[in-house]
Amino acid sequence: MILRSRLATHCAQASAHRPKPVLAVPGRTSLSHPPMISIIDDDMSVRTATHNLVRSLGYAVETYASAEEFLHSPHLNETSCVIADVRMPAMSGLDLQSHLIASGRRFPFIFVTAFSVESDRARALRAGAICFLSKPFDGDVLIKCLDTALAQNGSAPGE
Repeated sequence: MILRSRLATHCAQASAHRPKPVLAVPGRTSLSHPPMISIIDDDMSVRTATHNLVRSLGYAVETYASAEEFLHSPHLNETSCVIADVRMPAMSGLDLQSHLIASGRRFPFIFVTAFSVESDRARALRAGAICFLSKPFDGDVLIKCLDTALAQNGSAPGE
């Protein structure tokens, strides 16, 4: 509940003060197609709150209840950044990251977890994760992680 109220407050503030992101495409002038952020979490309330925050920043957002759902999504190749829960049934966020790397797909990852375990954190960061956040997390911290991830991926606002 704290996460939802913090994010709801932050959503209203963020949308009023942040320019809409613009994605630069080689060979074209800047387009108004914002980067796609994929949110993967088996907890619907966290998925919804995170979706609302990220959407309020002007990004395109798709949400998924599982790693498998994301892997079968028609939006997989459009993704600019993944925000994923660490612990989910069937395939964890860490296993998803490993699977994508092994298949040649590299997305910036931001992990969120209710069960912060140092070995999980170390594994995620070793594999290139941008951030590893404990739930409930502060919206401002997530925004900074997202900005870093998109700058690293070449999809930052204004690029």
